[in-house]
Amino acid sequence: MHDKVCLITGVGDGTGSSVARRFARDGYRVALLARNKDRLRDLERELPGSKAFAFDLEDLDQLVCVCRQVKEEMGTPEVIVHNAVRATFKPFMEVDPTELERNFRVNTTSLLYMARELTPAMVERGSGAIVVTGNTSALRGVPNYALFAPTKAAQRIFAQSLARELGPKGIHVAYVVIDAAIDTPWTRMPFNPDAPEDFFSKPDAIAEEVFHVANQDRSTWSFDVELRPYGEKW
Repeated sequence: MHDKVCLITGVGDGTGSSVARRFARDGYRVALLARNKDRLRDLERELPGSKAFAFDLEDLDQLVCVCRQVKEEMGTPEVIVHNAVRATFKPFMEVDPTELERNFRVNTTSLLYMARELTPAMVERGSGAIVVTGNTSALRGVPNYALFAPTKAAQRIFAQSLARELGPKGIHVAYVVIDAAIDTPWTRMPFNPDAPEDFFSKPDAIAEEVFHVANQDRSTWSFDVELRPYGEKW
């Protein structure tokens, strides 16, 4: 298990960090991709064998370089968790239209670039998993989400295309819809300061499910996985 590598994008102070800790606890060496150098440096110190790569995922050329660096320095990932997200929450008439393309680049196009760079070696090995974290914007559009929801819907459908193409080659691709407010400092304040504990989904619990999906038996692979607190209306 100690030679297995997990690459995670969007290692923030919620789901991303929890996923990194969960895989590290099982012996994976973790490639940590995000913009925040300080947070990545702290996690790199905390998690044995991990390595931090601080850059903006909008820079697709840099993403390709990082993927190659991961392969050279750590090995081909056994698991890829695409957790990075870029969002715009404003009425479509009040925002720069270029925001749509920027959101697409982080949420969807970066997944294409990673898949092109990393999956050939995974296919040659005959094993691996790609888990993409999404939310209800992948399933429906609502006011103020016009420049965000299309990118998550495209992300899910692209992941489904990957799953159908790579599954027969031994690579499990799954999409995890998190229908909830995730328990992080920025979701509590100022958005939900008085919400009860059971309003939130806990990052560690999400990470446990991501780990489970990535390690499912080949006879029972999931694609669509939905997570929500027990009191969530849906």
